[in-house]
Amino acid sequence: MKFHWFAQQYYTKLPADFGETVHSSWVTPPISVADPQQVGEDYHLYIRLMQQADTLGWDSLLLNEHHQTTLAMTPSPNLIASVLAATTENAAIALCGNSLALYNPPVRVAEEIAMLDCLSGGRIIAGIVFGTPMDTAFSYGVPPIELRERFHEARELITRAWTAQEPFAFNGKYTQLRYVNTWPRPIQDELPVWIPGSGSPETWDVVNALDYCYGYLSFSGKQSAAPIVGGFWDYTASQSANMNPNRMAFTQIICCADSEKEAEEQYADAVKYFYRQNPTGLEFATPPGYNTLPSIRANLERARTQSAEERTKAARGELSFWEYDELGYIIAGTPERVEQRVRELATELRIGQLITCMHVGDLPEQVAMRNNELFGTQVIPKLRDVWADEEDRWTPRVSQERVAAKFGANAGLPAA
Repeated sequence: MKFHWFAQQYYTKLPADFGETVHSSWVTPPISVADPQQVGEDYHLYIRLMQQADTLGWDSLLLNEHHQTTLAMTPSPNLIASVLAATTENAAIALCGNSLALYNPPVRVAEEIAMLDCLSGGRIIAGIVFGTPMDTAFSYGVPPIELRERFHEARELITRAWTAQEPFAFNGKYTQLRYVNTWPRPIQDELPVWIPGSGSPETWDVVNALDYCYGYLSFSGKQSAAPIVGGFWDYTASQSANMNPNRMAFTQIICCADSEKEAEEQYADAVKYFYRQNPTGLEFATPPGYNTLPSIRANLERARTQSAEERTKAARGELSFWEYDELGYIIAGTPERVEQRVRELATELRIGQLITCMHVGDLPEQVAMRNNELFGTQVIPKLRDVWADEEDRWTPRVSQERVAAKFGANAGLPAA
């Protein structure tokens, strides 16, 4: 089993009443609440935590792309990735990912990821995303009906640009280039590709046809995610596609402490901050044309494992700390309890790539560092046996070798 360090690079000093007084934390949040000096301090906080994770045995450091939001101040994850590529040694760097439809021309993504792979010594995971409607339709003005078509055209151009032996012309519907001859090329002969999704059958078709890793990047936990993750595996089996657990990545907030009492004391306020301070205007989340008919149909037919009342209370920060834990939004407690809960999650949902959210909301840095230390030293080593016999072609070979060499034979590559 592999572990990927992640935090939504949240603005940590929002007003206490932000979630109740602002219409949306996406697209239209008032810039007046953000102090640029504090934003810079927050960036340094996240970089320090990721550098620490590199020394504790995580398999990758994961970054995402969002625009015009307090939730994730990473409009260019590749900039943070360049810092990590030059200042870390072991973990891969997962770009999960670049929103392909937003780049003109998208060959820019091919160039930047190739640069990062060279700078990191071959440690890049090339996550590519469709992008949320808030990012694509409203922040960048891409017509929702064009999004998938633009994404697939860009993906074809980018993957060809990484491997073509001669300059070539590309004549797509949205991009026309007389000469494509990417310099440099990646170190890895075949970059591992991840595509996050929220349950769309069309995305499942793509990842199964191309044998990519599928990422369900939910913050609603196991109970809410089970129908979607289970649906992916059922769909994959029906297509006789690859059932390797390492093709599934899943996001989970972790709150590890020396005791359950300490866990509640140290994390409860930050968890509520994270959920309470992130309202999204309904008009930004559901533009016509963003979801296809098969996706809408699949969502309507999917079983509901959580009540609307519970979802609403969670989003408003109205659940107790242990209610968040019980519903799976977080996994909290001592290293022993966290290990047990993560093992259940990974085995029941067939997850080989766990994206651990080790900082949440406005969590103090010293608590997040202790979270890293406890999970990295007392939980990760005990969970390496999960799916240990399965091949992992979705994490860079060089990072697997370095993690295994530094943190023990069971830390990276499976036994021969």
